[in-house]
Amino acid sequence: MSINIWHPFTQHGLGEPIPEIARAQGAALYTADGTKIIDAISSWWVQTHGHCHPKIVAAIQEQSARLDQMIFAGWTHEPARKLAEGLSDFLPDSLEHIFFSDSGSTAVEVALKMALGYWHNRGETRQKILVMEHSYHGDTIGAMSVGARGVFNQAYAPLLFDVGTIAFPKAGSEQDTLDQLEDFCKNAENPPAALIVEPLILGAGGMKIYGAATLAKMAAICREHDLLFIADEVMTGWGRTGTIFACEQAGVEPDILCMAKGLTGGVIPLAVTAASDAIYQAHFSEDRAQMFFHSSSFTANPIACAAANANLAIWRDEPVQQRIDGIIASYRAFSDRLQRKSNISGLRQCGTILALEINDGAGDYMSDLGPKLLGFFRDRNILLRPLGNTIYIMPPYCITLEELTAIQAVIEEAIDHFGTS
Repeated sequence: MSINIWHPFTQHGLGEPIPEIARAQGAALYTADGTKIIDAISSWWVQTHGHCHPKIVAAIQEQSARLDQMIFAGWTHEPARKLAEGLSDFLPDSLEHIFFSDSGSTAVEVALKMALGYWHNRGETRQKILVMEHSYHGDTIGAMSVGARGVFNQAYAPLLFDVGTIAFPKAGSEQDTLDQLEDFCKNAENPPAALIVEPLILGAGGMKIYGAATLAKMAAICREHDLLFIADEVMTGWGRTGTIFACEQAGVEPDILCMAKGLTGGVIPLAVTAASDAIYQAHFSEDRAQMFFHSSSFTANPIACAAANANLAIWRDEPVQQRIDGIIASYRAFSDRLQRKSNISGLRQCGTILALEINDGAGDYMSDLGPKLLGFFRDRNILLRPLGNTIYIMPPYCITLEELTAIQAVIEEAIDHFGTS
């Protein structure tokens, strides 16, 4: 019997090629024959400092020879303690407690359970979660429930719980979104429990960007109505939007913050859900029935924590912000050239993320243009993974100007080849 690999978000019935990568370094992937492929999307948004960063590699090697894995329920270890201490330099002071898990989806599941447990342990019936239109928070059941309903999850609709949805605050309609949030807070028979958002930019929903002022106003409405505010910074965190966390740009300190992807530099799975003291205290009791009932076998894996500690050291010791600023600066001339093209729309940029739509007459994730673009970029040794007709760049911060220029040239070629005026 032969065993076949079932790849994520891949329709194997299309027979598309699946290249094999042998090694990686910096912003590049290499096939066995030495072909260089520029990683323009940080290998699905996770890589921040580049592949095989020597400090992270060394930390993993050293830790794996000392303590590889241990139970974290009722036990602890030095890499986790060190990481908790180190995160205090990056998180708002109000987020005093961190809970470890192993992916962005589980970080969101933890956040949702924390929020519902908070109200349950206080004896209040507040169970509805509010979400933003077009949002995406992961592929586990709770995370799917608070994401947009559609092709991603229509087969699993019977498993998903009901939520309240506010409109995406597109330019010129921000007040409509704020009014909808106010209405949920004021007029629901039972007040909602929490609002969860991707701050500043929605990732899988199409790289849709909204302003920091709107984010701040949403958080203020939540504060006014005692609604928990959950920031899903799984993608936006660790510099993607230009600051370490997107919420910083709005002056927002959420009640709960989710992080993963760049937490370890994108090298090994680890997630953290950071919570305020009020959330923690609602679960702190001599009553065992009020404990927080969540775990996984690899919670706070020591090797993953060591990688995260190395990531924090890189942020402290290397000119990471300067590298981010360099990427942003490189987008200016590129954007000027793109503005002159009539066959694109929606050109936008948030930190190190730049996105646009090719005008192809479709315009959603299931656009037939998506697979064509994927193959077009693959044939030119660029790893770009369009969201339908939406092309975006989200490179590792170590990327060189030469590599960025190559990515931009291929995108312009694709626009000229596939776009219609």
